[in-house]
Amino acid sequence: MVTLVVATTTDPASYGPASALSAIGNWNPGVFFQGIRSKANGNVRLLEHDKSIVEEDDLDSRWEHVSGEVVDDIIFLSKHTAVTNRPALTIHPIGVPHLKEGDIPPQGGKPGWAAVPSPRMTQWLILLKKLAQSHNLLPEFEITLEATHHGPVTNKPTMFVEIGSTIECWTRQDAAQVIARLVWEGLGIGGGEAVGNWNSMCSNKKVLLGLGGGHYVPRHMDIILKSGVWVGHLLSGYSLPMEDPGESKDIGGTWKHAIKTAYDATVEAFPGGEVIAHLDQKSFKGWQKKAITEYLCEQNIKIGKPGDFY
Repeated sequence: MVTLVVATTTDPASYGPASALSAIGNWNPGVFFQGIRSKANGNVRLLEHDKSIVEEDDLDSRWEHVSGEVVDDIIFLSKHTAVTNRPALTIHPIGVPHLKEGDIPPQGGKPGWAAVPSPRMTQWLILLKKLAQSHNLLPEFEITLEATHHGPVTNKPTMFVEIGSTIECWTRQDAAQVIARLVWEGLGIGGGEAVGNWNSMCSNKKVLLGLGGGHYVPRHMDIILKSGVWVGHLLSGYSLPMEDPGESKDIGGTWKHAIKTAYDATVEAFPGGEVIAHLDQKSFKGWQKKAITEYLCEQNIKIGKPGDFY
């Protein structure tokens, strides 16, 4: 089985780390298909294309068809943008489960879909903080998770690793080196032990499914960093559209579908794990919290308080 690391030449925050990664160790020329170039090192395949990073759908299944290799997971290298322009290194799962049929996703994916989240995210976030510290990027750069958003469509466990938030940051060689080392060490390419591989026999089988909050999910992330708990999808408030029912009991919106889709994908990522929903209580109005809690109970999805993850 192989891991795909995907980069694009159209994005300096993608191509820079990919170039830095390919300069570490011995990479061999790999398969060339459909305009996509590749390099191989052990069980890692570094892919490079010339389109937007969110446009190449089904890269994992296409790779399997062309190469005959089974894809275990997929990691995308990309830029991050933010209105604050603050330097940042981020990790996040992908999907647009809140969109309804007929909606046009602004950044790839397909309406109502969420990728299987990579189980690596918690341990990679911790490793990323250590590497950023050792390369003197802290406190200038924020190290954070982001909520689930955008595409492209994938069929295997997936995460994005990004550099933000301006062209000055996207082209920083020190930031590119940190991301390259994250991938190198995180995947154990140099012969070390890979970081963040899920094992259903591990002592801690708890997995956090985050619901509510802003794009950088601070309350969920606080639990994740303090407890080291595994993390699946993180749905911010904007990914839980809920229409005020007024006098009616029927709450419209795609929030139920978004929760169920994110939950099912997280369960698939952690076979044998215990997926627990954590609500950012302060981000919901009373009627929203009541409705979500009732729905989670109907679906037999466990709800946890912060202390339940330790």
